Amino acid sequence: MAVAVRVIPCLDVDAGRVVKGVNFEGLRDAGDPVELAHRYDNGGADELTFLDVTASSGNRETTFDVVRRTAEEVFIPLTVGGGVRGVAEVDKLLRFGADKASINTAAVARPDVIDEITRHFGSQVLVLSVDARRTREGDVPTSSGFEVTTHGGRTGTGIDAIAWAKEAADRGVGEILLNSIDADGTKDGFDLELIRLVRAAVNIPIIASGGAGVPAHFPPAVEAGADAVLAASVFHFGPDDMIAQVKTAIRGAGFEVR
Repeated sequence: MAVAVRVIPCLDVDAGRVVKGVNFEGLRDAGDPVELAHRYDNGGADELTFLDVTASSGNRETTFDVVRRTAEEVFIPLTVGGGVRGVAEVDKLLRFGADKASINTAAVARPDVIDEITRHFGSQVLVLSVDARRTREGDVPTSSGFEVTTHGGRTGTGIDAIAWAKEAADRGVGEILLNSIDADGTKDGFDLELIRLVRAAVNIPIIASGGAGVPAHFPPAVEAGADAVLAASVFHFGPDDMIAQVKTAIRGAGFEVR
């Protein structure tokens, strides 16, 4: 039996507020994270993801406080990312109420950190966030045409995104949050080619992210191989029943949803 598709709102948090932009730029305020978490919990979200989009040292304690306040009042699984560098940060996030931690830049810089975290806490705790973009003229070419980026999509690495996803899966990461930097915030739909390529390379859950604008955008991402679908703008600035609309669209396409 196929596992039911999860629908996950994403809250990009900066200095204690939810923000959203296009291609990680031009951020605008979208509200209080705890209030939005309540709204999505009541609206049928299966999980929540918080990403500290600046992850500066000055904002880390603010993020921990947001996690604590949210975990006290919302009872669906909570994944938190941004500034996670190793076992110590994961341990603190879990103690503050997170269920899973998401890692990106630190894992690219030192892949062994994946092994260390999963050995300490188990694979189910760690989500690898892959911010992938199509290579451009002048970039280091990659075999798949997609490269890994860091620092909110601003820094290219020359690392092939598909090969990196496979390596992380082999190292024991629990699932992959696959975000298309090119599609992020555009509301033009998910990058289906990217999802298909990663799906063919790994057998762990894939969370598709980047580009959703209307409920009809979600079923194709599931068809392409996503086990969960994540979005921000379409939920923050859409009608209150948007999660229900998305689930109806996915169910109508023949997929099981929670």
